[in-house]
Amino acid sequence: MKILVTGSTGQLGSELKDLVVHYPQYNFVFMDREKMSLDDAERILTVLNAEHPDFIINAGAYTAVDKAESERELADRVNHQGVRVLGEWCQEYDAHLVHLSTDYVFDGTSSIPLTEEAESAPINIYGATKRQGEKALMSVHPDAVIIRTSWVYSTYGNNFVKTMSRLMQEREILGVVSDQIGTPTYAADLAQVIMQIISSNIWKGGLYHYSNEGEISWYDFASKIKEIKGFGCDVNAIESSAFPTSAKRPAYSLLDKSKIKKEYHIIVPHWEDSLKRMLAKL
Repeated sequence: MKILVTGSTGQLGSELKDLVVHYPQYNFVFMDREKMSLDDAERILTVLNAEHPDFIINAGAYTAVDKAESERELADRVNHQGVRVLGEWCQEYDAHLVHLSTDYVFDGTSSIPLTEEAESAPINIYGATKRQGEKALMSVHPDAVIIRTSWVYSTYGNNFVKTMSRLMQEREILGVVSDQIGTPTYAADLAQVIMQIISSNIWKGGLYHYSNEGEISWYDFASKIKEIKGFGCDVNAIESSAFPTSAKRPAYSLLDKSKIKKEYHIIVPHWEDSLKRMLAKL
Protein backbone atom coordinates (compact mmCIF):
# COMPACT_ATOMS: atom_id res chain seq x y z
CA MET A 1 0.00 0.00 0.00
CA LYS A 2 1.37 3.39 -1.00
CA ILE A 3 0.91 6.64 0.94
CA LEU A 4 1.71 9.92 -0.79
CA VAL A 5 2.34 12.90 1.49
CA THR A 6 2.21 16.48 0.19
CA GLY A 7 3.93 19.35 1.97
CA SER A 8 6.70 16.99 3.05
CA THR A 9 9.06 19.71 4.33
CA GLY A 10 6.44 21.34 6.58
CA GLN A 11 5.87 20.65 10.26
CA LEU A 12 3.37 17.83 9.79
CA GLY A 13 5.15 16.36 6.76
CA SER A 14 8.40 16.23 8.72
CA GLU A 15 6.72 14.53 11.69
CA LEU A 16 5.18 11.96 9.34
CA LYS A 17 8.66 11.17 8.00
CA ASP A 18 9.70 10.31 11.56
CA LEU A 19 6.90 7.71 11.74
CA VAL A 20 7.84 5.80 8.58
CA VAL A 21 9.99 3.31 10.51
CA HIS A 22 6.93 2.33 12.60
CA TYR A 23 4.79 1.51 9.54
CA PRO A 24 6.85 -0.87 7.35
CA GLN A 25 3.66 -2.18 5.74
CA TYR A 26 3.35 1.08 3.78
CA ASN A 27 5.43 2.54 0.98
CA PHE A 28 5.69 6.28 1.67
CA VAL A 29 6.25 8.86 -1.07
CA PHE A 30 7.02 12.38 0.18
CA MET A 31 6.35 15.33 -2.11
CA ASP A 32 7.61 18.85 -1.44
CA ARG A 33 6.63 22.04 -3.27
CA GLU A 34 9.30 21.53 -5.93
CA LYS A 35 8.19 18.00 -6.78
CA MET A 36 4.44 18.67 -6.63
CA SER A 37 3.28 22.22 -6.22
CA LEU A 38 -0.36 22.36 -5.18
CA ASP A 39 -0.95 25.50 -7.26
CA ASP A 40 -0.29 23.56 -10.48
CA ALA A 41 -3.20 21.25 -11.37
CA GLU A 42 -1.38 19.70 -14.32
CA ARG A 43 1.64 18.84 -12.17
CA ILE A 44 -0.57 17.33 -9.46
CA LEU A 45 -2.21 14.98 -11.96
CA THR A 46 1.13 14.04 -13.55
CA VAL A 47 2.54 13.01 -10.17
CA LEU A 48 -0.59 11.16 -9.05
CA ASN A 49 -0.88 9.27 -12.32
CA ALA A 50 2.77 8.23 -12.05
CA GLU A 51 2.68 7.23 -8.37
CA HIS A 52 -0.92 5.93 -8.08
CA PRO A 53 -1.08 6.07 -4.26
CA ASP A 54 -3.68 4.20 -2.23
CA PHE A 55 -3.71 7.02 0.33
CA ILE A 56 -2.93 10.73 0.09
CA ILE A 57 -2.17 12.85 3.15
CA ASN A 58 -2.53 16.46 2.07
CA ALA A 59 -0.28 18.20 4.57
CA GLY A 60 0.60 20.95 2.07
CA ALA A 61 -1.13 24.32 2.11
CA TYR A 62 -0.67 28.05 1.65
CA THR A 63 -0.34 29.02 5.33
CA ALA A 64 1.06 32.58 5.30
CA VAL A 65 -2.02 34.04 7.00
CA ASP A 66 -1.12 37.73 6.70
CA LYS A 67 0.47 37.45 3.26
CA ALA A 68 -2.67 35.74 1.95
CA GLU A 69 -4.54 39.05 2.28
CA SER A 70 -2.55 40.33 -0.73
CA GLU A 71 -2.07 36.95 -2.46
CA ARG A 72 -5.63 35.68 -2.57
CA GLU A 73 -5.34 34.10 -6.02
CA LEU A 74 -2.29 32.02 -5.06
CA ALA A 75 -3.81 31.01 -1.71
CA ASP A 76 -6.99 29.95 -3.53
CA ARG A 77 -5.09 27.89 -6.10
CA VAL A 78 -3.31 25.95 -3.35
CA ASN A 79 -5.95 25.73 -0.61
CA HIS A 80 -9.04 25.38 -2.80
CA GLN A 81 -8.41 24.49 -6.44
CA GLY A 82 -5.49 22.14 -5.76
CA VAL A 83 -7.53 20.33 -3.11
CA ARG A 84 -10.37 19.85 -5.60
CA VAL A 85 -7.93 18.23 -8.06
CA LEU A 86 -6.70 15.83 -5.36
CA GLY A 87 -10.29 14.95 -4.47
CA GLU A 88 -11.34 14.36 -8.06
CA TRP A 89 -8.38 12.04 -8.64
CA CYS A 90 -9.10 10.07 -5.45
CA GLN A 91 -12.76 9.74 -6.42
CA GLU A 92 -11.85 8.45 -9.88
CA TYR A 93 -9.23 5.96 -8.70
CA ASP A 94 -10.83 4.90 -5.40
CA ALA A 95 -8.02 6.25 -3.24
CA HIS A 96 -8.37 7.52 0.32
CA LEU A 97 -7.58 11.15 1.14
CA VAL A 98 -6.77 12.75 4.50
CA HIS A 99 -6.90 16.53 4.12
CA LEU A 100 -5.79 19.03 6.77
CA SER A 101 -7.83 22.16 7.41
CA THR A 102 -7.92 24.86 10.06
CA ASP A 103 -9.77 26.47 12.96
CA TYR A 104 -9.55 29.70 10.93
CA VAL A 105 -12.72 28.66 9.06
CA PHE A 106 -14.56 30.07 12.12
CA ASP A 107 -15.21 33.74 12.95
CA GLY A 108 -14.28 33.48 16.62
CA THR A 109 -17.60 34.64 18.08
CA SER A 110 -18.46 31.33 19.79
CA SER A 111 -18.06 30.88 23.53
CA ILE A 112 -18.30 27.07 23.54
CA PRO A 113 -16.04 24.47 21.88
CA LEU A 114 -16.75 24.26 18.15
CA THR A 115 -18.14 21.04 16.71
CA GLU A 116 -17.88 20.00 13.08
CA GLU A 117 -21.48 21.20 12.60
CA ALA A 118 -20.77 24.74 13.87
CA GLU A 119 -21.30 27.46 11.28
CA SER A 120 -18.15 28.50 9.43
CA ALA A 121 -17.62 32.18 8.64
CA PRO A 122 -13.95 32.92 7.93
CA ILE A 123 -12.70 36.43 8.76
CA ASN A 124 -9.50 36.27 6.70
CA ILE A 125 -8.45 35.15 3.21
CA TYR A 126 -6.50 32.15 4.46
CA GLY A 127 -9.54 30.84 6.33
CA ALA A 128 -11.82 31.58 3.37
CA THR A 129 -9.63 29.63 0.91
CA LYS A 130 -9.32 26.72 3.32
CA ARG A 131 -13.11 26.63 3.72
CA GLN A 132 -13.56 26.67 -0.05
CA GLY A 133 -11.17 23.73 -0.22
CA GLU A 134 -13.26 21.83 2.31
CA LYS A 135 -16.46 22.48 0.36
CA ALA A 136 -14.89 21.51 -2.96
CA LEU A 137 -13.50 18.29 -1.50
CA MET A 138 -16.80 17.30 0.11
CA SER A 139 -18.58 17.85 -3.21
CA VAL A 140 -16.19 15.83 -5.41
CA HIS A 141 -14.98 13.20 -2.90
CA PRO A 142 -17.33 12.92 0.09
CA ASP A 143 -15.40 9.91 1.43
CA ALA A 144 -12.40 12.10 2.29
CA VAL A 145 -11.36 12.57 5.92
CA ILE A 146 -10.95 16.29 6.61
CA ILE A 147 -9.20 17.18 9.88
CA ARG A 148 -9.40 20.74 11.15
CA THR A 149 -6.60 21.56 13.54
CA SER A 150 -5.22 24.63 15.32
CA TRP A 151 -2.06 26.38 16.53
CA VAL A 152 0.30 23.76 15.09
CA TYR A 153 3.89 23.56 16.36
CA SER A 154 6.78 21.13 16.06
CA THR A 155 10.52 20.79 16.48
CA TYR A 156 10.53 21.32 12.70
CA GLY A 157 9.89 24.56 10.80
CA ASN A 158 8.90 27.96 12.13
CA ASN A 159 6.24 28.16 14.85
CA PHE A 160 5.15 29.92 18.02
CA VAL A 161 7.04 27.68 20.44
CA LYS A 162 10.38 28.04 18.68
CA THR A 163 9.90 31.79 18.19
CA MET A 164 9.02 32.32 21.85
CA SER A 165 11.96 30.20 22.98
CA ARG A 166 14.31 32.36 20.92
CA LEU A 167 12.79 35.72 21.91
CA MET A 168 12.75 34.86 25.61
CA GLN A 169 16.51 34.40 25.44
CA GLU A 170 17.02 37.65 23.51
CA ARG A 171 14.67 40.04 25.35
CA GLU A 172 13.94 41.04 28.92
CA ILE A 173 10.23 41.81 28.33
CA LEU A 174 7.77 40.20 25.90
CA GLY A 175 4.10 41.04 25.18
CA VAL A 176 1.88 38.15 24.11
CA VAL A 177 -1.78 38.26 23.04
CA SER A 178 -4.15 37.10 25.77
CA ASP A 179 -7.58 37.57 24.12
CA GLN A 180 -7.40 34.78 21.54
CA ILE A 181 -8.52 31.42 22.94
CA GLY A 182 -7.93 27.94 21.55
CA THR A 183 -5.63 24.94 21.94
CA PRO A 184 -2.22 24.21 20.45
CA THR A 185 -1.52 21.06 18.45
CA TYR A 186 1.79 19.24 18.58
CA ALA A 187 2.35 18.09 14.98
CA ALA A 188 3.87 14.81 16.20
CA ASP A 189 0.56 13.96 17.91
CA LEU A 190 -1.38 14.91 14.79
CA ALA A 191 0.87 12.75 12.61
CA GLN A 192 0.23 9.75 14.88
CA VAL A 193 -3.53 10.35 14.72
CA ILE A 194 -3.45 10.38 10.93
CA MET A 195 -1.50 7.13 10.80
CA GLN A 196 -3.86 5.59 13.35
CA ILE A 197 -6.79 6.47 11.09
CA ILE A 198 -5.11 5.06 7.98
CA SER A 199 -4.03 1.81 9.65
CA SER A 200 -7.21 1.24 11.67
CA ASN A 201 -9.28 -0.50 8.97
CA ILE A 202 -12.01 1.95 9.96
CA TRP A 203 -12.66 4.55 7.29
CA LYS A 204 -15.44 7.03 7.93
CA GLY A 205 -15.23 10.07 5.68
CA GLY A 206 -16.25 13.52 6.83
CA LEU A 207 -15.17 16.49 8.91
CA TYR A 208 -13.22 15.98 12.14
CA HIS A 209 -11.60 18.27 14.70
CA TYR A 210 -8.27 17.57 16.35
CA SER A 211 -6.02 19.55 18.67
CA ASN A 212 -4.51 18.77 22.04
CA GLU A 213 -6.72 18.93 25.14
CA GLY A 214 -7.18 22.09 27.17
CA GLU A 215 -8.23 25.73 26.70
CA ILE A 216 -5.66 28.53 26.72
CA SER A 217 -4.62 31.87 25.24
CA TRP A 218 -1.37 32.58 23.41
CA TYR A 219 -0.23 34.33 26.61
CA ASP A 220 -0.90 31.15 28.63
CA PHE A 221 1.04 29.17 26.03
CA ALA A 222 4.02 31.53 26.20
CA SER A 223 3.94 31.56 30.02
CA LYS A 224 4.13 27.77 30.13
CA ILE A 225 7.08 27.76 27.69
CA LYS A 226 8.84 30.22 30.00
CA GLU A 227 8.07 28.06 33.04
CA ILE A 228 9.24 24.79 31.51
CA LYS A 229 12.46 26.26 30.11
CA GLY A 230 13.18 28.47 33.11
CA PHE A 231 13.64 31.65 31.08
CA GLY A 232 14.01 34.92 33.01
CA CYS A 233 12.14 37.09 30.49
CA ASP A 234 9.04 38.94 31.74
CA VAL A 235 5.97 37.84 29.74
CA ASN A 236 3.13 40.37 29.75
CA ALA A 237 -0.46 39.84 28.57
CA ILE A 238 -1.58 42.25 25.82
CA GLU A 239 -4.76 42.62 23.79
CA SER A 240 -4.68 41.74 20.10
CA SER A 241 -5.57 45.37 19.28
CA ALA A 242 -2.09 46.29 20.50
CA PHE A 243 -0.55 43.93 17.96
CA PRO A 244 -2.25 44.74 14.63
CA THR A 245 -1.84 42.30 11.75
CA SER A 246 -2.95 42.31 8.10
CA ALA A 247 -5.35 39.43 8.70
CA LYS A 248 -7.85 39.21 11.52
CA ARG A 249 -7.66 36.18 13.83
CA PRO A 250 -10.65 34.47 15.47
CA ALA A 251 -10.87 35.44 19.14
CA TYR A 252 -12.17 31.98 20.05
CA SER A 253 -11.48 28.80 18.09
CA LEU A 254 -11.47 25.98 20.62
CA LEU A 255 -12.23 22.73 18.77
CA ASP A 256 -14.56 20.05 20.12
CA LYS A 257 -12.82 16.70 19.55
CA SER A 258 -15.65 14.37 20.60
CA LYS A 259 -16.28 13.03 17.09
CA ILE A 260 -12.73 11.92 16.25
CA LYS A 261 -12.38 10.35 19.72
CA LYS A 262 -15.56 8.36 19.23
CA GLU A 263 -15.21 7.30 15.59
CA TYR A 264 -11.48 6.45 15.64
CA HIS A 265 -10.92 5.73 19.35
CA ILE A 266 -8.37 8.52 19.58
CA ILE A 267 -6.78 9.37 22.93
CA VAL A 268 -5.88 13.07 22.93
CA PRO A 269 -2.88 14.24 25.04
CA HIS A 270 -3.14 17.41 27.12
CA TRP A 271 -1.36 20.40 25.59
CA GLU A 272 1.02 20.77 28.56
CA ASP A 273 2.21 17.17 28.28
CA SER A 274 2.78 17.50 24.54
CA LEU A 275 4.59 20.82 24.97
CA LYS A 276 6.95 19.23 27.51
CA ARG A 277 7.70 16.37 25.10
CA MET A 278 8.39 18.78 22.25
CA LEU A 279 10.64 21.06 24.32
CA ALA A 280 12.59 18.04 25.58
CA LYS A 281 13.26 17.06 21.95
CA LEU A 282 14.09 20.64 20.98
